[in-house]
Amino acid sequence: MSDKPSVLFVCVHNAGRSQMAAAWLTHLAGDRVEVRSAGSDPAGAVNPAAVEAMAEVGIDISTRVPKVLTMDAVKESDVCITMGCGDTCPVLPGKRYLDWELEDPAGRGVEAVRPIRDGIKTLVEGLIADIAPGETV
Repeated sequence: MSDKPSVLFVCVHNAGRSQMAAAWLTHLAGDRVEVRSAGSDPAGAVNPAAVEAMAEVGIDISTRVPKVLTMDAVKESDVCITMGCGDTCPVLPGKRYLDWELEDPAGRGVEAVRPIRDGIKTLVEGLIADIAPGETV
């Protein structure tokens, strides 16, 4: 692990919420935070409505690929943030765990995904203020 904080975002399919959260954190914190995302049951591709919603705010997640949640990803992270995956995220001592209750964007259009995207941004801004305070992009 490096000297900067690392965050792992986990949702079931790693296709919507966790991808948007990882993109927001990367965009807003830059290289001050290591960012990972994974899913307990990864989808084959990122949700197109999530891709469109993030593109509307100038963030491209079109090339991201859902990844499976591994014990190594948890071990390498300081903060693990779950988003609807429940007990499937391994709990290790010395890690900080947060559960963000967010609607699942799966199967929804971009109109329904926008408020989820904006809610994630607000949560990410609070996370940055907590773990990596400083100037945001």
